[in-house]
Amino acid sequence: MPLFVIPFPAISPVAIAFGPFAIRWYALAYIAGLLIGWRYCLYVAARPPVLVRHGDIDDFLVWATLGVVLGGRIGYILFYNLRFYLREPLQMLEIWHGGMSFHGGALGVALALWLFARKRRMGLFALADIISEAIPIGLFFGRIANFINAELYGRPAPLWARGVALIYPTDPLRIPRWPSEIFEALLEGICVFLVLLVAERRGLRRRPGLVTGILLAGYAVARIIGEFFRQPDPQRGYFTCSVLCTTEGQILSLPVLVAGIAMMWWAVRARTAEAKAKTT
Repeated sequence: MPLFVIPFPAISPVAIAFGPFAIRWYALAYIAGLLIGWRYCLYVAARPPVLVRHGDIDDFLVWATLGVVLGGRIGYILFYNLRFYLREPLQMLEIWHGGMSFHGGALGVALALWLFARKRRMGLFALADIISEAIPIGLFFGRIANFINAELYGRPAPLWARGVALIYPTDPLRIPRWPSEIFEALLEGICVFLVLLVAERRGLRRRPGLVTGILLAGYAVARIIGEFFRQPDPQRGYFTCSVLCTTEGQILSLPVLVAGIAMMWWAVRARTAEAKAKTT
């Protein structure tokens, strides 16, 4: 083992086991993200402007759970490993081994938001802005679960970075790698959460859709940066262009970035037009 390499912490993926029944950290991470995110949404909804009732937040928790789990799993199957799951269809159900896509989960939650808002006849973006503020909480716990599972590990670390590098037990090469899951937890989870917290404190929810646009753009930037440290999925590899090698995650994040910028522009423009109409 090279010098100055941090040993990978010996954390079992199984948190609690009762005979053949096991509860994994991966499942607990999703439960924690949903429950803590739900409580945080209730807190945000009670702050001005009060546009969504607590009962709507409570009821949407089930919709959000289905959107995250089904969308995340279907997205991973379609975007990252479709050929494998066509050969082994029963493994589509084995989500405790990992294999969830944020981009698929985001589409699932977006669909759930649209259907829920339509059913309740309420403002779509008023609800979306509140839910958006809690999404980094789930991202943080999800990346920590990736780390405990020793999956989605980083690219080989250079010699000057061996002080923060890890040798993963799941890595067949057994070489020092970036702890990319931790980097992504900090970027996608904590950093994006803090940006949205500032937006909340400045009252940006008064412009419906603006906070949702900030989340989309902020996540896309964080994901693109984090992917420079993360080893691509072996079945996908790199997308090579004339300038640098990009990954599947970076390619999928580009339309998210464009959508976020477009939504922020639309929210600011719509609010400005509304203000002008009131003064005329």
